[in-house]
Amino acid sequence: MKEKIKVKTPLVEMDGDEMTRVMWHMIREKLILPYLDIKLDYYDLHIKHRDETNDEVTLAAAAATRKYGVSVKCATITATDDRVKEYKLKRKLPSPNATIRAALDGTIFREPILVKNIEPFIKTWERPIIIGRHAYGDVYSGTEIRIDVPGRAELTFTPEGEGESVRRLIHDFKGAGIIQGIHNTASSIASFARTCFSYAYERKVDLWFSAKDTISGTYDAYFRSFFEEEYNRNWKEKFNEAGIEYFFTLIDDAVARVVRSKGGFLWALKNYDGDVMSDLVASAVGSLAMMTSVLVSPNGCYEFEAAHGTVQRHYYRYLKGEKTSSNPMALIFAWTGGLRKRGQMDETSEVVRFANCLEEAAKETIEGGIMTGDLLAVAHPSPTNRQVTTEEFLEEVSRRLREKLEIR
Repeated sequence: MKEKIKVKTPLVEMDGDEMTRVMWHMIREKLILPYLDIKLDYYDLHIKHRDETNDEVTLAAAAATRKYGVSVKCATITATDDRVKEYKLKRKLPSPNATIRAALDGTIFREPILVKNIEPFIKTWERPIIIGRHAYGDVYSGTEIRIDVPGRAELTFTPEGEGESVRRLIHDFKGAGIIQGIHNTASSIASFARTCFSYAYERKVDLWFSAKDTISGTYDAYFRSFFEEEYNRNWKEKFNEAGIEYFFTLIDDAVARVVRSKGGFLWALKNYDGDVMSDLVASAVGSLAMMTSVLVSPNGCYEFEAAHGTVQRHYYRYLKGEKTSSNPMALIFAWTGGLRKRGQMDETSEVVRFANCLEEAAKETIEGGIMTGDLLAVAHPSPTNRQVTTEEFLEEVSRRLREKLEIR
């Protein structure tokens, strides 16, 4: 084999949970380390290790991302009551994704991985729809209270120093119920808007932003005002010159427009909305495992991850010794996205080329009819189509990658 490609700066690696952890290790050992001379700054975000370290490992991983600028992350478990019992945790840990996003701030951009032999379920879609998801606040860092007796729930803000507190009635409870408090900050919303306009301009695609300011006249309207101000102040002329546009519409109207559109735009959404709609777009183009995801921080940091969960059901089958046909594409693209950005920042074209070759090898494997079970059901019928295990799929990707690296 040729000499390994040198990666100049360490890449932060965040390990994960369950079946995605198994696939992550396969990808690293089969597709990354044989070809790259790379230092991986490793953090184990397995749910037990997060529990043992009181989640300090998650904060350390975020700090390392700020230090080196680029990280790649496997899918991780967000603890529930059932997970606390299953893994015998000390407490219900917060979402590691929410912790990292709060530490880095920024915007998540998710884009489907398109292959020639799988058409979107929505037939009008001709180009990818990119989801720009605000990666801070809302329900992901909300505070919740379960109410079991009658009483009054109020929203209160107490200013520092002088000034009177502001109080708003939420509800007079006559019996049991629930309340939730969420927040956002002007600085985070401003960076969200700025990053979305910058990303759309770089990709030369239209930018849509949608919320529900007719109902949320303060919270959602605050987001809309930042987008309009950012557009009018910094982007209107640039967008006109580039032949692209920005517009706001209510989220229900946006959903109706999206399913009739041809695609090819960036759809900016608040945190929860972006979480839901990115899964919708991923499913509509074939599989939740066919979606890239990158967190772009306003201070110039990038965290690449899979957009899906830990594939719990397949993991339990794997523990029984059964063969699984889990789709590793989003995990592969987390690695390639991080490596490409690392190469761009280090100005090492060989690293960028390697990332491109690996992505091409993965896509061409599917286009050649070799795929996991989730894709077999939605791919164009062909006598060459066959379902393979995860290991077999990665072996075929590896074979094609070797050929590309020798040819080019």
